[in-house]
Amino acid sequence: MAVIVEREVKIFAGSAAPELANNIAQKFGVSLGSVHLQRFSDGEFQTSLEETVRGAYVFIIQPTFPPTDHLFELLLMVDAAKRASAAKITVVMPYFGWARQDRKDKPRVAIGSKLVVNMLEAAGVTRVITMDLHADQIQGFFEVPIDHLYASSVFVPYIKTLNLPNLIMGAPDTGGTKRANAYAKHLGCEMVICYKQRKKANEVSDMTLIGDVEGKDVIIVDDIIDTAGTITKAADMMTAKGANSVRALITHPVLSGPAYERLENSSITELITTDSIPLKKESSKIKVISVAGLFGEVMQNVVNHQSISSNFII
Repeated sequence: MAVIVEREVKIFAGSAAPELANNIAQKFGVSLGSVHLQRFSDGEFQTSLEETVRGAYVFIIQPTFPPTDHLFELLLMVDAAKRASAAKITVVMPYFGWARQDRKDKPRVAIGSKLVVNMLEAAGVTRVITMDLHADQIQGFFEVPIDHLYASSVFVPYIKTLNLPNLIMGAPDTGGTKRANAYAKHLGCEMVICYKQRKKANEVSDMTLIGDVEGKDVIIVDDIIDTAGTITKAADMMTAKGANSVRALITHPVLSGPAYERLENSSITELITTDSIPLKKESSKIKVISVAGLFGEVMQNVVNHQSISSNFII
């Protein structure tokens, strides 16, 4: 007669988002495992898991922003778990860095997201849980199971509480039309599209609005807000064309460079985002909705071999 062995679950976190990791562990129902990060004077660092993981089901929580240090810290933690004989190693990446490098858009460039996937798998990852990848096709880069979650499961209930009388969804560029259209269909409203042109990265040279926003309450949907140039330019343009209000619904608040200043000086009423990346500073215009419950529930379902389909609204 076969003996059924229940795997012990251990959850560890890197240094990228300790508050989110602690909240996820609480939602799951366990305490975070102890991790020691030692830094040397030349910038090199070493991670060690300070408790046994032999035969355990290990989760390692770490969004990878800014990408390099936090990514390598994650890889070291995965390697440590593998060498300590963990049974399974699931990486929980609320924000997957390098996702904007998903293809060759010009000659002689790297495909950074594929390289990250290769490194994770080489380190010993057996499963990945992430949210709102910049490009859906990145899922196809993995040879291990990947659970790709959507922030819509926490965003949609909040949108409904706003009770906006003339709601319309907006795409900040043509690449975001699929995401905006999904929200528009689910919420039973129309959508508009911004057509933008760039001369170089992080700088919009020209923008045109496709659709009518006069008298509307606009919510612009995107996965990442970086320097906030596109979003603020779109919001100001929509306001000038008669929109009642303009909000931005963004999963990952990278918010680098002049982003905070641009937000404060723009006509954006509210930036609705998640805690996939901790904010550098507070702002009266930013509303953060936690995804800890979402990840905690999915992790429980993964351990119990249960479906996660109920976690998808759109």
